[in-house]
Amino acid sequence: MGQSRDITAVQTATILISTIIGVGVLNLPLIAVQAGGTGAPLLTLIAVLIGFIGLYSITKLGLRFPNQSIVGYSQIVLGKWIGRFYGLTIILFFTFLTAMASREFGEVVVAAVLKNTPIEVTVIVMLLMSAVFTRDDINTFTYIHNFYVPAILIPALIIVVLSFKNANPLYFQPIFYPLISNSLNHVFVGMLTVAALFQGFFIITIIIPYMQKPGKAMKSAIWGIGISGILYIMIVLAALSVFGVDEMKNLMWPTLELARATSLPGNLLQRLDVVFLAVWVTAVFTTIFSSYMLTVHSLSQFFRLQGHKTFSMFLLPIVFFIAMIPRNVFQMYDVIKIVGRIGLLLTILIPILILFTAIIRKLPEKKGGS
Repeated sequence: MGQSRDITAVQTATILISTIIGVGVLNLPLIAVQAGGTGAPLLTLIAVLIGFIGLYSITKLGLRFPNQSIVGYSQIVLGKWIGRFYGLTIILFFTFLTAMASREFGEVVVAAVLKNTPIEVTVIVMLLMSAVFTRDDINTFTYIHNFYVPAILIPALIIVVLSFKNANPLYFQPIFYPLISNSLNHVFVGMLTVAALFQGFFIITIIIPYMQKPGKAMKSAIWGIGISGILYIMIVLAALSVFGVDEMKNLMWPTLELARATSLPGNLLQRLDVVFLAVWVTAVFTTIFSSYMLTVHSLSQFFRLQGHKTFSMFLLPIVFFIAMIPRNVFQMYDVIKIVGRIGLLLTILIPILILFTAIIRKLPEKKGGS
């Protein structure tokens, strides 16, 4: 491909972390509790493992084709037309994810902070920021993620750890019974919904071709999803321990309410929701930025163009239009859950199929890597 290889393994891990930790953090405990009750932490752990299976598959594919993204090597493995069709569905799917993430951002900001601001304004501002920054190269993309990761992880961990001082251990019991007693279909659907929150891991498909040592991509993948998964499980544990199952089912954004119920020792800051919202806005930006970058890069490769800048602004009105389609926040979440679960076919099952097909066909003939 001729591109420079400047991204390190550590930088790849931080990109994964800041991409996965995003808008879904607010609604995560509610989704997990609705499906698993007091077994929500265990359900979240299984969802993390499902996400890792998908990440493992596309990372192994990246190691076999270290100079191409999935849009390119899917055509080699599956055939030109099937591969191009799959590439097109990936582009459409992440265009939709970008739109829904920006819409969810707008809903939360208008409900919690800017009550008199039209939702269209908050959505277009976030999308415009993402579109402008995606015009830069992949190195700038990497530096932005590396800069914001500490600002996301450290405050988030502090807030979650401090919230455990309000924990009630009885809210954790029983651990396994709800998963067994609930409808298996209900639990499975909830598990897939939580797993769908990790689909940002797909960003690694465009990162591996730019890594200094692609052979270290698997280590980056393990650290990236491992740290993100631990934080997600801690958030579910904290929310469940503070609110319990019954109360949490009445909260739309339990993680935000958790921050409101948490204070610094000595009452230096009695409510941490302001700090949390600042962290959350940062996390949402890095997630939308990644999905936007993934979409424009995939588009440029789909049409075999040298650069991706052409699509940065072209995509903006399309994404904004899609973001505005849901009539209200409830319809928005219904659509996100359904499409997110369907998206697991594209981000986990089909990559597994491509990997097995590549192994059976012994593609590429000479295994790439470093």
